[in-house]
Amino acid sequence: MSTYKQIQGTAVQNNAGTLENAAEGQLWYDSTNIIFKYSHPATTNAWSTGGNLNTARAALAGAGSDNTSSIVFGGDNPALVPETFGGTESYNGSSWTEVNDLNTARYALGGAGTQTAALAISGLSPPGAVYQTLVESWNGTSWTEVNDVNTARSQFGAAGTNTAALAFGGFTPPNTGATESWNGTSWTEVNDLNTAKRGNAGTGIQTAALSVGGLSTVYLAETESWNGTSWTELNDLNTARYRLGATGTQTTALAFGGDTPPNTAVTESYDGTSWTEIVDMNTAQSYFASTGSENSALAAGNSPPAVTTEEFNTGVAAGAWSTGGDLNTARDSLAGTGTQTAALAFGGENTPFVPGVGILTESYDGTSWTEVNDLNTGRDQLAAAGTQTSTLGFGGNPPNLGLGETESWNGTSWTEVNDLNTVRQQLAGAGSDNTSALAFGGFTTPPSTRYTETESWNGTSWTEVNDLNTERNALAGFGTNTAALAFGGVIPPPTGVTESWNGTSWTEVNDLNTARIYLAGAGTQTAGLAFGGPGVNGTLTESWNGTSWTEVNDLNAAKYQFAGAGTNTAALAAGGFIPPVSTAATEEWNVPGTITETIATF
Repeated sequence: MSTYKQIQGTAVQNNAGTLENAAEGQLWYDSTNIIFKYSHPATTNAWSTGGNLNTARAALAGAGSDNTSSIVFGGDNPALVPETFGGTESYNGSSWTEVNDLNTARYALGGAGTQTAALAISGLSPPGAVYQTLVESWNGTSWTEVNDVNTARSQFGAAGTNTAALAFGGFTPPNTGATESWNGTSWTEVNDLNTAKRGNAGTGIQTAALSVGGLSTVYLAETESWNGTSWTELNDLNTARYRLGATGTQTTALAFGGDTPPNTAVTESYDGTSWTEIVDMNTAQSYFASTGSENSALAAGNSPPAVTTEEFNTGVAAGAWSTGGDLNTARDSLAGTGTQTAALAFGGENTPFVPGVGILTESYDGTSWTEVNDLNTGRDQLAAAGTQTSTLGFGGNPPNLGLGETESWNGTSWTEVNDLNTVRQQLAGAGSDNTSALAFGGFTTPPSTRYTETESWNGTSWTEVNDLNTERNALAGFGTNTAALAFGGVIPPPTGVTESWNGTSWTEVNDLNTARIYLAGAGTQTAGLAFGGPGVNGTLTESWNGTSWTEVNDLNAAKYQFAGAGTNTAALAAGGFIPPVSTAATEEWNVPGTITETIATF
């Protein structure tokens, strides 16, 4: 028999004192338990933006096991009829690829199965919205017609695989509760739903399925469970709706989106007994394709027709903002560098106006700010890169024109060094220290010019390198001068465009969930935060995982034009504008995580 050490890689240790004093990674035992103490980020459930479909559409269907391996097919876009009704796209967790079309174009159809083995069931086909009994089977490459369903219908629930499926409910017309079972060869009529309905969502398998929501003469919150023979009514959703999405199993499921009316973003989780509201989708939507599982779901398309994709994941790092020490001088339009416990904030302006604010520099130790030596040139709306002891500050507003002045901080004082090639304000920066930085975007007035220009700093001078793809100002960025991220800003209008820099060129990647300007960021090219902005978006915080943005917990106070610093698990937001005045407030973002886990009980 294997020993505990052979299985776990370490022996159980009897540690004196208390568990709270045990070292990271130690095994602990008491009279009844073996416990392991370790750290990892606390987690939550969250929706994030995925790659856009190639073709905007609504009333499409999908199949797939998770949000990294799915397909969608069919759909409706009146402006693009030939391209949408039969179109099929495959998703790899990042982007959609067009693959072979359905043989018969249609929309409001049903889908079941996986990315490589799916069914497209019934639906409406043009011209004239003809109700179809047609069924097609997907083998990972192409669609083949198989035996028809018995009842032509649209807007119905489906579940199962391409060899063992269930189709239920829908509009025939009128609404129906008809249920049919597929054995891989033919469809057989079985017992009806208890309530005739359309726009219901389906999930599960052929012998253990759920029908969720729908529309009869009213919007429904009904949930019905299939046991392989008959349907049983269970506890209702909290929010009645139709044309929603559902994923998961009969005992652990998700229901999300739908038309209430209007469209909703509400997401609910099912534990086999009851539904609980959890985190909302980023965008209220309905009549989309839903695929995946209760832990890894996908929603693609929308009504009206859209290219949007959202991904649901469990285990997303969770954090929260708390109050830190105030700056000594309230101000906005300042810059910041460093970490949450060793930061630098400098420049800015103050409303109501206070002269001399633009030269001020303050240092943060994780608790309080201390005034240190001033900038040589006072300014606001500047950018920065580096650490608390090795920082570069560049560009800015002198006012209302744009500066090229660059200053280097050595931990004690500022020194003027070579200017930017393009004078500008409201630009963004990234970089590891005062010898290696990147400057991008920005604005000059007069004349009113927005920039795509990117410049790289080698410790001595700036060199123009490849431009951003989208010109903008009031954007944010983080990273190094060989691996950076640029996001948000104004084109105009405000944008959520995100671009990734590889040391040579910029590539457009997934957008922020919410377009905004005058925001800040913290982190690296593959793990960061974006936070703040004017108006209703002033508290929003989004987390970047290297692929997509996920909305996480908000700032405590809505603000913009503030300094950001730190990482995606320990960030800082200092100063800023909280209309109608500038603020000295500092907020700290933390993702907690010391965990104790009981491994065995005896």
